[in-house]
Amino acid sequence: MKEIELSAGRIRFRDTGDGPPIVFVHGLVVNGTLWQKVIDELGSGFRCIAPNWPLGSHSIPMSADADVSPLGVARLIREFLEALDLRDVTLVANDTGGAVAQLLLADGCDRVGRVVLTPCDSFDNFLPKSIRGLQYIARVPGLTWLAVQPARIRAIRPTAYRSVAKHDIDDDVLEGWVRPFLTDKGIRSDLTRFLRAIDYRDTVAAAERLRSFDKPVLLLWARNAPFFPFAHAERWAEILPDARIVEVPDSHTFVSLDQPEFTAREIATFVRAHQNA
Repeated sequence: MKEIELSAGRIRFRDTGDGPPIVFVHGLVVNGTLWQKVIDELGSGFRCIAPNWPLGSHSIPMSADADVSPLGVARLIREFLEALDLRDVTLVANDTGGAVAQLLLADGCDRVGRVVLTPCDSFDNFLPKSIRGLQYIARVPGLTWLAVQPARIRAIRPTAYRSVAKHDIDDDVLEGWVRPFLTDKGIRSDLTRFLRAIDYRDTVAAAERLRSFDKPVLLLWARNAPFFPFAHAERWAEILPDARIVEVPDSHTFVSLDQPEFTAREIATFVRAHQNA
């Protein structure tokens, strides 16, 4: 793991391989290990950078006055790309991270050369209505701490992620996701502040602005992903000027875990086809 000091605090990230840069964006209560199997499949022909964004499973709390709202995290991604002087980046996003990526791109980011969106929050589905209660839990002092306590029971952990991963998740990966918010008050504070600031009107507005986004976009979507309808991928394909859908078989939201070989192959093909596009 490497570290970099940004305006909001320190970000840890994995940086492996050599070649066209690919930066990964995960969602809530997971971290960069979400992408590890895909990175392993991509091999050394790409520079794969997987940060632990401050979304609840990061290991270093952000500063107390940091903007960790969705818009703030989007700006943090831009700052990260600038700090590493990354150019012609392929941005790959999943789940809540997809919404954050949309906010980044809608505001403009010339360091991004192409985008891969996997099943993620979009339009007025931020958060998905069935889990929007998390936003209200975050507004009650102390309730976030109470809500995460069942995750201390190891047998319960796989159940919490079953709706987003069709296949089993390794125990050590789950441990790495749940330990930070269980043990660190600062991490829970970052997560709570993010949840409180979610506003689906931001992603609705971003989608409108992205009608003029002319960079290549790959919509790598599972047809039966809970929370994130395939119809949203189809809607994106209509909105974005240069977008293509590839259906991921036998998968839910976490295509990187359910189908890492397929996901890596499609990303590699996409990057090679659109280098310097």
